[in-house]
Amino acid sequence: MTIPTLSRRRFQLGAAALAMTLLATGCGASGSSGSGDPVTLRFAWWGNEYLNAQTEKVIDAFEASHPNIKIESEPGEWGGYWDKLATKTAANDAPDVIQMDQKYIAEYGGRGALLDLSKQEGVDTSKLDKEALASGQYDGAQYGLSTGQNAYVIMANTKVFEAANIPVPDDTKWTWDDFLDIAAKISSSGDGKTYGAAYGSNEADLIIWLRQHGQNLYSQDGKLDFDAATAASFWERLKEQRDSKASPPATVATEDSGAGLEESLFGTNRVGMAWWWTNQLGSLESTTGSPIKMLRAPSQDGASAKNGMYYKPTMFWSASSRSKHPKEAAVFIDYLTNSPEAGAILMTDRGVPTNADIVESITPSLKPADTTVVSFLKDIAPDIKDAPPVPPVGAGSVQNVIKRYTDEVLYDRLTPQAAADAFKKEVEGMLTSAKK
Repeated sequence: MTIPTLSRRRFQLGAAALAMTLLATGCGASGSSGSGDPVTLRFAWWGNEYLNAQTEKVIDAFEASHPNIKIESEPGEWGGYWDKLATKTAANDAPDVIQMDQKYIAEYGGRGALLDLSKQEGVDTSKLDKEALASGQYDGAQYGLSTGQNAYVIMANTKVFEAANIPVPDDTKWTWDDFLDIAAKISSSGDGKTYGAAYGSNEADLIIWLRQHGQNLYSQDGKLDFDAATAASFWERLKEQRDSKASPPATVATEDSGAGLEESLFGTNRVGMAWWWTNQLGSLESTTGSPIKMLRAPSQDGASAKNGMYYKPTMFWSASSRSKHPKEAAVFIDYLTNSPEAGAILMTDRGVPTNADIVESITPSLKPADTTVVSFLKDIAPDIKDAPPVPPVGAGSVQNVIKRYTDEVLYDRLTPQAAADAFKKEVEGMLTSAKK
């Protein structure tokens, strides 16, 4: 699944323009009178048709209970969302309220483009999960509130397993050797067009692998925090998936990475296992028409407590530092985060809410898939360790770099070690350049 990222050069140029604006005007938002006079907030988010309709519904509910605040919708699609946001931010025309991704919390917050929500009286964080709260912090400021938590898991298409006459593994004790063996068996039992497992070349795949080896992609102070040899072992495993035919040939994988869910190998029931986020379970079951079972990540020795998994914020609610109405923006964000009324509309499509009271209130109304996700996230809690550090400024495009070096390895243009060395050097350059 290809995830476009923001052009680093475009954002840096935009950030420079923004910085000049902040310096010229006296950094920070101008504030609002709080007199109750009518104000309009612009609200930008990315999503599909379903999420757009759901978001419009929660906007209507908010406006009904806050008649002095009008919300102007700016929906978008992931592919063009970040370039558009960068352009508007550079032009000092950013939306007041912004749906934000964790990889850009530091990119925008660290460059002065986001409001520090901890300084806004209208935001109540007292009932939010502390780790989820920390995931939206950078350099001591609260630049985003998590819309909900999820986890990166292997989704197993049980229909594909049944066709191959292979049982779904016990994910509390399986190893990477088990994963490769099962995937290879599924591939060999098929018609040459069905594969055991998709490649996991997402940023989260590398993070989980590094954590299993006691390392992290980034350190708390924003530097790289892994050995090139460990990164090389990550690409060595992906190459082994290819060589054992547990996963598709490189050419098939490349074509699949550009396909939408409906046309993808997983979406058309031609792959047994693939990496997805837990909040995507409902969409996967709907698209495939198959029962999907979520599995914990395999570990090196079969101990689930060492599988490197973590809770990740699905996305964040953030506000522009240049909003003319920071108080009202904070009120809207607090509503989205803490209102039972909003919770009943948003449910778990942007992750399982980090406010336990909201989770309790919506649980009776959850769809079966959502109930399964909530239960799964609770089940894995004993094995979940602290979340990895927030990606530093300059890290917004790292995911694309990982995918590029994965292609280099799968097409035999680079050895895993050469890919790891080049990857580390390139990302170090990206982080250093962003500080200048």
